[in-house]
Amino acid sequence: MSKDALAARKSLTLVPAPEADGAHRIKRSSPQPLYTQIKEMLRARILDGSYQPHQQMPSESEMMATFDVSRITVRQALNDLQNEGLIFRIHGKGSFVSKPKAFQDLGRLQGFGEAMRQMGYETFARVLAIKTVTPSPQVAEKLQLPKRAKVTELQRLRFLNREPISLDVTYVPSSIGQRLAREDLAARDIFVILENDYGLALGHAELQIGSTLADETLAAQLKVDAGSPVLFIERTTHTADGAPIDYEHLYYRGDAFQYKVRVDRVPVAERAS
Repeated sequence: MSKDALAARKSLTLVPAPEADGAHRIKRSSPQPLYTQIKEMLRARILDGSYQPHQQMPSESEMMATFDVSRITVRQALNDLQNEGLIFRIHGKGSFVSKPKAFQDLGRLQGFGEAMRQMGYETFARVLAIKTVTPSPQVAEKLQLPKRAKVTELQRLRFLNREPISLDVTYVPSSIGQRLAREDLAARDIFVILENDYGLALGHAELQIGSTLADETLAAQLKVDAGSPVLFIERTTHTADGAPIDYEHLYYRGDAFQYKVRVDRVPVAERAS
C-alpha cells in the first residue's frame, strides 16, 4: 500500500470505528452502490459520536485512497450526507460535521424519540426527577382533574446524537405516573408506553409554541449560554375519546431543533361559504 493510502487510512480511523473488524472496507460484490456504502459508514460514525459536531472530516483525496474509489463516488456520498444535514462544506477547507438540527412534523402526533429514530437519529433521555405533586391550577385545568387530585411530574433531559436538545417536564394523573415510574423512560417514549403497554389509544394534541430565555439551570442542562432564547412548547395530549392524559412543557434548543408543518390553502368556494 502506498504512503498516501496509509496516511489516508490513519486519518480516517483516528477515532474508533463502530465495528473493529474493518468497517472501512466496502463490499464491491454488494448490490448496494459504493457511494451508499461509504455514506452509511460515515453516517454511523457521525451518529454514534465518533465524529463530533464541527469536527473536520477526512478530505476527498484521503477517502479516495482509503476506500479505493473515484472522486465522484466520494462526492456522491458526501452530497447525500450534506442533504441529510449531517455535514456542511466550507469552500477550500473541506467537510465538517454539522451540529444536530432535527425536525419534527407537527402534522403527526409522535413522541420525540419515536420521531427521531424513524429519521435515523440516535436518541435517549436522562430522567432527572419523578415525583408526586399537587398540581398548579394550570396543570389541573389542562388535565381536567378533580379537586385534591395529585399528579406525577416527570422531568427528562433529551439527547440527540449524544447532545442535549430539550428539557421535557411532563404531568400525568398519578394513577398513570406511578406505573410510568417503573418503566425504562431513558429509552422509551411515554406515548409508546401508553398505547402499547397500557392500551390507551391517543387521539390528538393541542400545542402552543413560543420562546423563552434560558435561566442558569436550564442553560447548564442544554449547554447554552444563560439568557439564550429557547423554543418553548406547551402540549396537551388527549386520548382517542377526547380525555386529556398528558400535559407538557418542552424547552428545545433553538439551534438544534425545528418543527415543520404542511399547510394547505382552502379552496375559494370553501372560503366563501
